[in-house]
Amino acid sequence: MFSFLFLAALAVSFAVELWLSHRQVAYVRAHRNAVPDAFKETISLEAHQKAADYTTDKVHLGNIDRIVSVLILLLFTFGGGIDVVNRFWTEFELSPLITGVAVILSTMLLINLLELPISIYQTFVIEERYGFNRNTPKQFAIDLLLQTGLSLLIGGPLLALILWIMQSVGTYWWLVAWSIVMVFSILMSWAFPTFIAPLFNKFTPLQDETLKKRIETLLDRCGFQSKGIFVMDGSRRSGHGNAYFTGIGDSKRIVFFDTLMNSLNHDELEAVLAHELGHFRRRHVLKMLVASAVITLIGFALLGWLSGQEWFYSGLGVSSQSDALALLLFMLVAPVFATFLQPIIAYFQRRHEFEADDFAAAYTNPGHLISALVKLYRDNASTLTPDPLYSAFHYSHPPASIRIANLSAKSA
Repeated sequence: MFSFLFLAALAVSFAVELWLSHRQVAYVRAHRNAVPDAFKETISLEAHQKAADYTTDKVHLGNIDRIVSVLILLLFTFGGGIDVVNRFWTEFELSPLITGVAVILSTMLLINLLELPISIYQTFVIEERYGFNRNTPKQFAIDLLLQTGLSLLIGGPLLALILWIMQSVGTYWWLVAWSIVMVFSILMSWAFPTFIAPLFNKFTPLQDETLKKRIETLLDRCGFQSKGIFVMDGSRRSGHGNAYFTGIGDSKRIVFFDTLMNSLNHDELEAVLAHELGHFRRRHVLKMLVASAVITLIGFALLGWLSGQEWFYSGLGVSSQSDALALLLFMLVAPVFATFLQPIIAYFQRRHEFEADDFAAAYTNPGHLISALVKLYRDNASTLTPDPLYSAFHYSHPPASIRIANLSAKSA
């Protein structure tokens, strides 16, 4: 019965994603040859068509990635892949804890290796085709090795701790494990901007004194304290531009991509920053952290029950039972069922974006944020005409026309 339930959920989620992708491609292509009225004076037809083609190419690659992911999932469950990995490590007669960690890490590593060609194609074909790729094979390989090393160095001990808790604490191990994961998440939010992000990019304190003074004045008005304003060398890998603030407590910092600095003027940069500060002042980070904590708690409670059910293992094609296998299976199959939460999560994310825009409009000229967004849509080749249903399901930001209309109403 569980096999049927899982396969049905997998089939439905896969079919829904393909249907939505088909709608997105059809809608974008249908509007490819006409710039929406609200953007006719700011976006050329050539840029609009580039965005349409870029969007459809990414959707097509996403469909291939989705097919590959489904095949990999079936290979490691019903295809016996997890059993093969488990038997391989069991033959070494290591402790159950070390064996469990090795099984999970090696399985995830194999899955990442199987999915690697998609990432390579995305970077060196799709991004290259549209002029966004600045990466090199050497840099790509270095990043991959560094990410893998950090995953092993940080994720390995955390995984071992969770498995130890599962084996040693008793009935309510899942509550203890959840607490550990929450503390770890907060710790990583503090450590990431200071210790991890600089391993991948160079962060230089903002040198433009005029802009720096304007930003500091804005920060004072908004009541925001940070460790500094930094420019990140995003152009080392991509032509896309962005800005964000990261960290918690004393580690908070504001980051501008160098590509964004080259594209926007001071008024627009200030407006973009005001939007990012809006997320902070409206407590969006805290709200998402609380929501994540609740979902994670439910997940751990569910795992605590499933780990003791024989049908959970056999229903997914695994012949053995262990805490490590329960955790691994849950990590692999939970996203299938979580697909149906996606439109709900996306709805709240879009609502947060509207609130951040409203905050920015209150502290800066809404017209400046509008012009900044238009440049970002143009420079990042973001489609102005997404399918409404696809965007409702997938977009964390409101579609361009709706977002600009909301800001325009505030500047009127």
